[in-house]
Amino acid sequence: MFRVVIVRMRWHPLTQNYVARRTAQGLSKREMIRRLKRYVAQEMYHLIRRTRSTFEAPDVSPA
Repeated sequence: MFRVVIVRMRWHPLTQNYVARRTAQGLSKREMIRRLKRYVAQEMYHLIRRTRSTFEAPDVSPA
């Protein structure tokens, strides 16, 4: 997760905007990384849930 956040801080424009905004507010780099890791984890969770529900077989009950 740490590596994903560091790469996003360097290359992802939305994350760069977030970092600039929070730096102006006086947030430490450590705190930004902590918050970004939480956000990335939420994004991954929602992607996994969406993908999993797409591939689940329908429930077939015996008649």
